Amino acid sequence: MNGPDPKELKKGGMIHQTTEGLFAMRIHVTGGNLGTAQMEAIRQAAERFGRGRVHLTIRQGVEIPDVPLDALAPAKEFLAASGLTVGGAGPTVRTVTACPGCRTCRRGVIDAPSLAAAIDRELYGKPAPHKFKVGVSGCPNNCIKAEENDAGVKGWIEPRVAGPSCIPCEACMASCPVGAIRTGEDGRPVIDGDACIGCGDCIPACPSGCIVEHHRGYVVFAGGKMGRVPALGRRITGVLETEEEALKAIVAVLWFFRENAKGRERLASVLKRTGFQALQAFLVR
Repeated sequence: MNGPDPKELKKGGMIHQTTEGLFAMRIHVTGGNLGTAQMEAIRQAAERFGRGRVHLTIRQGVEIPDVPLDALAPAKEFLAASGLTVGGAGPTVRTVTACPGCRTCRRGVIDAPSLAAAIDRELYGKPAPHKFKVGVSGCPNNCIKAEENDAGVKGWIEPRVAGPSCIPCEACMASCPVGAIRTGEDGRPVIDGDACIGCGDCIPACPSGCIVEHHRGYVVFAGGKMGRVPALGRRITGVLETEEEALKAIVAVLWFFRENAKGRERLASVLKRTGFQALQAFLVR
């Protein structure tokens, strides 16, 4: 096609469709959160500049398809009046996804939208060797699928055996969904920290108060991706106690990616070459 380079337009969230001259406008939505006024602006933009349809992406975003080339700039300006921007494509840090977290979910351990907003403010749209996706799950139920992202976070509760008050009744073992608790030689429970998934179910299940909450916070994963050759990310940190620590870890993962990628590698491919130990060493520099 004549005119602007489709690859450059894609970097700005204008994705060329199969029909010549039509584009899908990808709207920047952090953590799936939109106000009703913004939703109304999207509806109006779809009617005015597209064909009255919107598409909800798998990463909590919104696209307005069927926008002609000459309507891209007016549509972008129209959306900006409601605080909406267009972007989230190309070799950049993509829109951050998040679950509702502890704000509304009874299982939530962390404020996932707050962390997602902090990551988005710090990193969204910044250059990367390839796409760089971040997701924040408020608890180990993992609705956002942290391990499928280049960098992912889960809310995490780390239990510990606090004292000699065990009955023992084995209620903790019955409550653990992954069998991470066994009975020790003294009859008291022993928690396998490597197997523990941070759900904390054993804590309220213990009637004697023997198992208590030791840490509550954020655990970071890295190296996940879907697409043609899927890979699951791995845990790279202990339980981080503050949002600031979690943000710092995500920033460090991006810097590691930038320093070690060869060409247009995804982070999963980089870690396959370097090993996860290289990333963990980078995090503590």
